[in-house]
Amino acid sequence: MTDEQPKRVFAPDFLTELFRNPLDPGYADAAARKAVEGEPTGPRRWIGSGISLITLVALGFLFVVAYQQTIADEPARTKARAALLQQVQSRRDQTTQLQAQADKLGDDVAKLRERELGGAAVAQLRDMEAATGLAPVKGNGARIRLGDGPTPINPVTGERNTVARVKDTDLQLATNALWSLGAEAITINGQRLTATSTIRQAGEAILVDFQPVTTPYEVIAIGPDDMAKNFRDGYAGKFFKELATKYGMSFGASDVRGVTLPAATELKLRVASPIPSPSAAASNSSSGSVSSSPSEGGR
Repeated sequence: MTDEQPKRVFAPDFLTELFRNPLDPGYADAAARKAVEGEPTGPRRWIGSGISLITLVALGFLFVVAYQQTIADEPARTKARAALLQQVQSRRDQTTQLQAQADKLGDDVAKLRERELGGAAVAQLRDMEAATGLAPVKGNGARIRLGDGPTPINPVTGERNTVARVKDTDLQLATNALWSLGAEAITINGQRLTATSTIRQAGEAILVDFQPVTTPYEVIAIGPDDMAKNFRDGYAGKFFKELATKYGMSFGASDVRGVTLPAATELKLRVASPIPSPSAAASNSSSGSVSSSPSEGGR
């Protein structure tokens, strides 16, 4: 008796079997049956041809109806779009006219106020308006430029890579750094910042006090003469240099001379309290009276 080693049989993997027998067994059986029986004849052939013809006619009819419906709705869509564009342009013109009227009335009010107040009070008022952003200012300072980097599009998904775009937090960082360096007034693309200004992201747009600004972003600040150098050497400048190196964003900081920053378009005051005049404060101090706070429910 001879000892024979059992033969090891390996089952073919899926890819090998797929290339060896690419035809599905069901198709192979149908082809063999067709070779034996031949083409269908008689009623079977006519029924199959009739069903195919009816299907093609139905599909053609549906395509014609869909095309006619699209053509019929196109004038209405075009008309509605034109009407909306006209309304937008009309409202924009009205806004421009109202803004011009508001500016004129503001100038008239300022002239009347200066005429009634007098010299010292007017000078103090102008200083306060310049500090709060209600009046234009002129002086030396720094100009910070920020620009978007390349935004490649994914060839598979079609999505844009926005990592190299300037964000609202970048502008907030730049303005906060300028304030900390002694800036007295700041604008972003001509929009004057105040104590109540907001810099927010709305989708892909950046809004400064609800006004859209676009790249390249120009932040101009009036302040000390060395503000641009201190900005470049500070934490904000180093951060933007790193973004420029890593993502291709543009960044620059330079000095400006004799630049004029416009006044803020609108400043909404929510709380205000009168400042006592020096004469009233002196009389209260000499009489020994103490001002009391409002009562809280009789307590």
